[in-house]
Amino acid sequence: MFNLFILLLERVGLIIIIAYILMNINHFKTIMSAREKLRAQIELTILFSLFAIISNFTGIEIEHGKIISSNIYYHLNNETSLANTRVLTIGMSGLIGGPFVAIIVGIISGLSRILIGGANAYIYLFSSVIIALISGFYGYRTMRHNRYPTVLIGAMIGLINESIQMACILIFADDVSNAWALVKFIALPMILINSIGTALFLSIILSTLKQEEQTRAIQTHDVLELANKTLPYFRSGLNEKSARPVAEIILRLMKVSAVAITNKTDILTHVGAGSDHHVAKKEIITNLSKEVIRTGQLKEANSKEDIGCNNPNCPLREAIVVPLMTNGNVAGTLKFYFTDYNHITTSTKQLARGLADIFSSQLELGLAETQSKLLRDAEIKSLQAQVNPHFFFNAINTISALVRIDSEKARKLLLQLSQFFRSNLQGARNSTITLEKELQQVKAYLSLEQARFPDRFTIKYHIDDAYKQVLIPPFIIQILVENAIKHAFKHRRKDNIICVDVQYKEASLKLSVSDNGHGIAPEKLPSLGQISVASETGTGSALENLNRRLTGLYGSNAKLHFDTSKHGTTVSCMIPYHLIKEER
Repeated sequence: MFNLFILLLERVGLIIIIAYILMNINHFKTIMSAREKLRAQIELTILFSLFAIISNFTGIEIEHGKIISSNIYYHLNNETSLANTRVLTIGMSGLIGGPFVAIIVGIISGLSRILIGGANAYIYLFSSVIIALISGFYGYRTMRHNRYPTVLIGAMIGLINESIQMACILIFADDVSNAWALVKFIALPMILINSIGTALFLSIILSTLKQEEQTRAIQTHDVLELANKTLPYFRSGLNEKSARPVAEIILRLMKVSAVAITNKTDILTHVGAGSDHHVAKKEIITNLSKEVIRTGQLKEANSKEDIGCNNPNCPLREAIVVPLMTNGNVAGTLKFYFTDYNHITTSTKQLARGLADIFSSQLELGLAETQSKLLRDAEIKSLQAQVNPHFFFNAINTISALVRIDSEKARKLLLQLSQFFRSNLQGARNSTITLEKELQQVKAYLSLEQARFPDRFTIKYHIDDAYKQVLIPPFIIQILVENAIKHAFKHRRKDNIICVDVQYKEASLKLSVSDNGHGIAPEKLPSLGQISVASETGTGSALENLNRRLTGLYGSNAKLHFDTSKHGTTVSCMIPYHLIKEER
């Protein structure tokens, strides 16, 4: 009995070795991670069927309670039986692949056992199907929860399966006495071997998958750390200034000999081995990089010749080059170099791909921010182009009319006009100015308007001096005041009041311009600030441009709000409170 146990242990050892080899093959790992798919099921069926056939042919011949031979068998006489690891392979096929795989493997295993012959060989087809159903059912339950049975459960399933095999021999055998003698001799060794083998097989699978998860976790941590440290640089674009610190960070955190970053034509930076001739600002010299830029695909070099550097003293032996993409086009490359051979692994390539994807996203984010800033600047220019000519001609006409009747007032108005356009130029250069500067702009504008329409309206300010140095977008109050003057007091020549109110509220500055005019027509109210609303005095695009500029700078919380009735209108917005020096 002990000799049989040792011989069976050798057979199990063969299966375990094969399982270990398989679990270190990437294709088999892929099958295991997608074992519920049809293709994986077919491949698992073929694999475990081969295991089952091998188990049958490498069995140990038993006759009258004695070991006859442990050679490979193709046919047995009617007096002998075979002790083997067939039940182990059927059980594992069910636990891993579920009932579909297990039943086919069980049938193939049973049929191959019948072909070998021996006493009551047909029994093993029945028992194989029963074992397949039990193992497959439990495997299906674990697959539904995307997990594997534990080692302990696997050992118990193995014990149950082999016990079923022994029961079938006793129940279906033609000669009960011979069957009982056989079971007494093989039951304990085969039950132990099947239980231990199933546990070992599962432990190899579980430990390999756990190691894979740990490797991915480490890679994820490395990628996130690299992404966090490189984010401030690549958001400024792909250039020499941003590329060098990124390459230095990668070289410090990854096990590589050198790191290089290029755009489509030039080396932006190269740090580490080979930096004496792979120099920034020089044209790309490796054929490998040129090929990646041409194809947009990751390339791997496993020799100096594959890298394609024309310097005979170059120490670089292996390389991974991945493309950096922006908006679906190749913007440059990220290159990892090694001075020794056999350093490129699957994990290294996956990490390189992950970093390239993150860096590409950072570049696109930086590009989007740049485009957003350009858009905001364009909107400011558009706003100026709309406001300035109309206002300028009116102001000049007013001043020219005053020159003959009140030259001193005309001179003061010219100074105010100069102040107004000086402030306009300052607003064009900066996305924010101080509230004090904005109020100077407003007062310059109002002095010119009041010269055109004396005593037509009154301006009141409710502003604490503590808020004068808060930063706000240029033209915001001026546009709201101008809008009130143009639209609030139609056909009314007196008692027209405009109030400019600034309050601190919830870590923001609330800017409000109110009037006691006629209010806004209900049909126009939903469109204000959203689209251009034509009027008798203009194109109606000023509020739309202002609203878009506010939401572009500060988000939807800063959009314009309109509160109107027949007694007047208040237009307000919330600006984040920033009490800092004025931007230059």
